[in-house]
Amino acid sequence: MKSVRWAIVAIATLASLPAYAEGDAAAGQIKASTCMGCHGIPLYNNAYPTYRVPKIGGMNAQYIESALKAYRSGEREHPTMHAQAAPMSDQDIADIAAFISGAPRR
Repeated sequence: MKSVRWAIVAIATLASLPAYAEGDAAAGQIKASTCMGCHGIPLYNNAYPTYRVPKIGGMNAQYIESALKAYRSGEREHPTMHAQAAPMSDQDIADIAAFISGAPRR
């Protein structure tokens, strides 16, 4: 009986977690082209912007997904990031997150 309760608790916990789409890193590399200039993802170098932005290569995919979704919804505020994330679909975000999380840290 005790194991049945634990199973119910485990299922309820997993069911309450947010769903993340399966990302395609190859598609994400193409979709992340605008991310690369500012965030310094390896395989691309650029001299701008002059202000500090986080280096996101190798970051956790779920964190990247939740951050982009928050920028898209306006829950997280930054004019440039909102403009970048606003047109993205959930699949676009998952693909970008898959690519960025697999990129080496700089």
